[in-house]
Amino acid sequence: MSALARYAGFSLDCADPAALAAFYGKLLDLEISYTSDEFVFLGEMGPNGLGFAKVDKYVPPTWPSPDVPKQSHLEFSVDDLDAAEAAVLGIGATKPEFQPQPDRWRVLLDPAGHPFCISTAV
Repeated sequence: MSALARYAGFSLDCADPAALAAFYGKLLDLEISYTSDEFVFLGEMGPNGLGFAKVDKYVPPTWPSPDVPKQSHLEFSVDDLDAAEAAVLGIGATKPEFQPQPDRWRVLLDPAGHPFCISTAV
């Protein structure tokens, strides 16, 4: 059986696609490959592509509170957990107080409030 589709990328909703693309561009060292007022895409179409879609009246997730649940989150592998956390915080992420297993992974929030994880898992 052959695939019915090919993976082209993943997009996050946000209020300001350009600002969120700038954050993830720094985090992942990816260049903008498409931009409009409503959508910005980093990298090339495929496994490394990441898009950002403007949503009017965007409300960020309130993780870990379920008031506004997260619908997804991204996982990133790093070489050194502490050094990576400091660097990612330095480009605009924030760190929520609740950390489920901080010795194994760290949950951080991007500038639009989306949770994502960093870990040393490959």
